[in-house]
Amino acid sequence: MTDASKPAAAAGPVADLRVIEMGQLIAGPFCGQLFADFGAEVIKVEPPGEGDPLRQWGQQKIDGQSLWWPVIGRNKKSVTLNLREADGQEVIRELVKKSDVLIENFRPGTLERWTLGYEQLRAINPRLVMIRVSGFGQTGPRAQEAGFGVIGEAMGGLRHVIGDPDRPPARAGISIGDSLAATFACLGGMMAIHARGRTGRGQVVDSAIYEAVLAMMESLVSEYDKTGYMRERTGATLPKVAPSNVYPCSDGTVLIAGNQDNVFRRLAQGIGQPELATDPRFATHVERGERQAELDAIIAAWTKLHTIDQVIAVMNDSGVPAGKIYRPSDMMDDPHFKAREAIVRVAHKTFGDVAMQNVVPKLSETPGSVRSTGPELGEHNDEIYRGLLGFDDARLNDLKSRGVI
Repeated sequence: MTDASKPAAAAGPVADLRVIEMGQLIAGPFCGQLFADFGAEVIKVEPPGEGDPLRQWGQQKIDGQSLWWPVIGRNKKSVTLNLREADGQEVIRELVKKSDVLIENFRPGTLERWTLGYEQLRAINPRLVMIRVSGFGQTGPRAQEAGFGVIGEAMGGLRHVIGDPDRPPARAGISIGDSLAATFACLGGMMAIHARGRTGRGQVVDSAIYEAVLAMMESLVSEYDKTGYMRERTGATLPKVAPSNVYPCSDGTVLIAGNQDNVFRRLAQGIGQPELATDPRFATHVERGERQAELDAIIAAWTKLHTIDQVIAVMNDSGVPAGKIYRPSDMMDDPHFKAREAIVRVAHKTFGDVAMQNVVPKLSETPGSVRSTGPELGEHNDEIYRGLLGFDDARLNDLKSRGVI
C-alpha cells in the first residue's frame, strides 16, 4: 500500500471541471467519486443536519462512523442545503452558473418539482451537462417508480444467472447495479463534455440501472432471440467451457482456467497426467465441454492432495491461469497489489488513516489520486458559499437561521 495522505503533485485530467453532486447513497455518488478521483472539483450537496444516508451505512463502524463514507465521499467537498426550500433552489441556480456538470439520482420528476429541471437550468447555463441516474430511466411507463439497485439487477437479467442451479437467485455481494449505472453515467458525462467542446452546448445523460446491468449481459438476449435458449444459474462453472472451475485443495479452494487446447495440454502435463490431452474424451474444446463434470472430478482429485500455494505454483510453472479467491487480508498482503499500489492509505480525522482501493484506471501522464477521505457534513460551506458564490454574512446568517443551509 502507498500513503495517499498528501495530495498528488500533478492535477488530474478533469481538474478543470466543477461538478455538483445532488445524489445520495451509491448510484449518483459513485459517479461523483469517479469524477473526483480524476481531479474534478465535486461539490456534494447534502440535507442540513442529516446528510447523505450513506454516512450511516455499514455492518462495521468505528465510534458510530461509517466506513462506506470515507470511500464514496473521497476527494469531495460537502455543503449543506435544503433543496425543498425555494431559497435552497435559488442557491443551486447560482452554483449551476459556475459549474460544468450536475449529478442527481432522485426519482424522476423530483428536480422538476423543485423547479430545477434541465430546461430551467440550461436557461441559466447552456453548457451544463446534467447526469441523471435512476432505476428505470427518465422516460417510459416505469420511469416514476422507485427503483433501487436490487430491482435493476433483477430486471436487467443479472440476478437470474447468479447462484447455484438448485437455489433461488443470489445477490452478487456488492451493490453492482448501482455502481454499473454510476460508471456508465460518468462515461456518458465525459462523452457529453467532449461533444460540448464541438457544439458549445450541454445535454442530459440518462443512465438507468436496469439498462446498465443489461449492457453487461453478453449474448443473453441474442441467444434467446435466435435460438430460444435462456441462460440459467450454473454456480461456479462456465457451461461447456472446461476445465474452468473452483477446485478443492487441502487448505481451501483454488480457481483454475485451462480450457483452451494448448493450455489444457500444459495443465495435463503439470498434474502428471499428460495422456488426458490426447484422450478422445478431452482432446478438444467441444469434448471437454460435454464431459465437464467428469473432467472436473479428475482435476479435483489431484488438487485436493495439495495446498493452494502448491497448486498455484504448478499452474504458474505450466503457464495455466490459476489463483486463490481473495479476501481483504489477502489483498493487503499481496505483493502484486503492493507493487501496483492497488490499495492506498488515506489520512482520516478520526481513524488515523484508512485503507481503500486506489483510483482505476491508471493514466500515465495525468493520473487520478485519492487526496482526502469523505468530508464532514457541511465542511466546505464557507469555502463554497463565501468564496465561490460570494455570500455575505447577512445572507449566510439568514439562510442558517431558517434551516436552508
